[in-house]
Amino acid sequence: MARKKADPEIKAFAERPRPPASLFDAGNWFRRFMPAEGVAEWVSRALHSEHSPLYNADHQHLRDADVEFLWAAQENTRQMRRVVGQCEEVTFRCGAWQKGRQEQQMHEWFGRVPTYLITLDAMYANECSDIEWCALIEHELYHIAQKSDEFGAPAFTKDGLPKLGIRSHDVEEFVGIVRRYGIGAGETAKLIEASRRAPEVGHINIAQACGTCMLRAA
Repeated sequence: MARKKADPEIKAFAERPRPPASLFDAGNWFRRFMPAEGVAEWVSRALHSEHSPLYNADHQHLRDADVEFLWAAQENTRQMRRVVGQCEEVTFRCGAWQKGRQEQQMHEWFGRVPTYLITLDAMYANECSDIEWCALIEHELYHIAQKSDEFGAPAFTKDGLPKLGIRSHDVEEFVGIVRRYGIGAGETAKLIEASRRAPEVGHINIAQACGTCMLRAA
């Protein structure tokens, strides 16, 4: 019997980069972070290429973005929850020596100071399923959004590149992840379940009772 050709989507999953075994060596306690080599290339190949079965047009504005990835073999918890990914704009709000140290570290890792850095839990990345890996990467990428101009249209730099910035969780990110990977569990599932129920108090625009919204509307 002829062997069935591998499905392109499965092939894309199989080529997913993984953290090196040396990162989990107990003797290297002082080396818990290292560049996630191959992840940026995987993102370009799997998510930005229109020929990929995993292509997502939502990330088109990131094709030329300066984004780097970092493995972290150190546990991170926040509000009693495990953090498996974090996206940030690389900035140094500190003194000259602290800034110099941090810039030197970035140059040693990446050969430059990238504009955006996505840190990934190496232990989670090593154990999670292919679908969970894709959802994690896309979730972090959704945090880098294209800014809008004064007319609400996508904003661009004078060089014609998208103007980017970090955004928090929003409906667009939820819709994108749910559309591609389903409801799953966690906050997204809670949001959808809540939307299916009748309002507990009644229909009202919560902005009318929000001090922050009032200030912005003033």
